[in-house]
Amino acid sequence: MGNIIEISHLTKNYGKHRGISDVSFCVKEGDIFGFLGPNGAGKSTTIRSMLGLVRFEKGSIRILGKDIKKEKTSLLHEIGYMPSEAMFYPSMKVKEVIRLAADVRKKDCRAEAEKLCERLQVEGDKKISDLSLGNRKKVSIVCAMQHKPRLFVFDEPTSGLDPLIQTEFFRLVQEYVSQGASCMLSTHVLSEIKRYCKNVAIMKEGKLQCVDTVSHITKTSTKRIRMIRDGIQEDFIYKKDLNQLYMELEGHDIKDILIEEPSLDEIFMHFYKEPKEGSNGNNL
Repeated sequence: MGNIIEISHLTKNYGKHRGISDVSFCVKEGDIFGFLGPNGAGKSTTIRSMLGLVRFEKGSIRILGKDIKKEKTSLLHEIGYMPSEAMFYPSMKVKEVIRLAADVRKKDCRAEAEKLCERLQVEGDKKISDLSLGNRKKVSIVCAMQHKPRLFVFDEPTSGLDPLIQTEFFRLVQEYVSQGASCMLSTHVLSEIKRYCKNVAIMKEGKLQCVDTVSHITKTSTKRIRMIRDGIQEDFIYKKDLNQLYMELEGHDIKDILIEEPSLDEIFMHFYKEPKEGSNGNNL
């Protein structure tokens, strides 16, 4: 399969505020691609550049083989975008907002919208102003999915959703992808990346840190060490060969030691967490 998204040397500046610099990666057709990083890392700026919502200074973006700057209007008809913050006209009813989103795309989405509302437990007769954050998110999901686009772009889609709806949301994503769609998922929830994504790009401070398969990133020789040494309890991450650890512990009074795999958070965190002053990389 080819690439559905191709981003090359993307740069966007915001004056004194940090933007993004020299970002390049591709998303393959049929993938659920994870886009990971802390708040302010540049994820939303990248996505808004992809959708033509902000102008970027350098680089290029091709989606579905088309240049976003030259063919923005036609491309947006084939993309389902869900922003991190769902904002709608507060006086409108839910069903009116969903119908408006379909009308903008000039498509009859009634059957698909009805299915989505049932599965996500969306109440069409409620007013937007009466909805919680989670319920507004659900309306946003329906608006992004109902026209069955070739590409979904979700920016922090599950924040505010209860666990059952989160599970149902990902079931829907997997179903659409199995039918030929692709998905780019921007999130800071590491378990979602591990469970649903095959490939991931990691951002930090406006720069791309890594693009790799999730399986390769999470396959690591790094270990978490918990032990009582010389009467002191220690808990740290060890990145060197374990044989070297045993040599370093020679001569110490070891009362107890536990060696285990690091958590998913710890595996990913080292890509964008600042090292502590004086740290030697293994905390031993």
